[in-house]
Amino acid sequence: MKKQYSCKEIEKLFPKLLNKELDIHSLQIVLDHIENCPECKEEFSIQYLVREGISILENGGNFDLQNGLETFLLQSRRKIKRARVFTFLTYFLEFVALLTVIIILFMVVFY
Repeated sequence: MKKQYSCKEIEKLFPKLLNKELDIHSLQIVLDHIENCPECKEEFSIQYLVREGISILENGGNFDLQNGLETFLLQSRRKIKRARVFTFLTYFLEFVALLTVIIILFMVVFY
């Protein structure tokens, strides 16, 4: 059973999310939570918009913060998908290597 995290616990992770410092597991937890919690999504949006707005003002960039927020969340989801694919491939290759060793041992012993 999945542990349920409180909004306070999730909000404490927002700075790490914004700094891209969360591990894949924590990233999944935070993104799932803000997808299903309108209050936390709004709070994260505010923190993102303030942070990026200040950065844009300092650097003289263009304002399209809402699109930037959606892009940030999409990139975070893609990061999770890439990690899952990498993990799957790692386990698959380990399985193939183990199977190869077993076949070689079988051939050595019985032939």
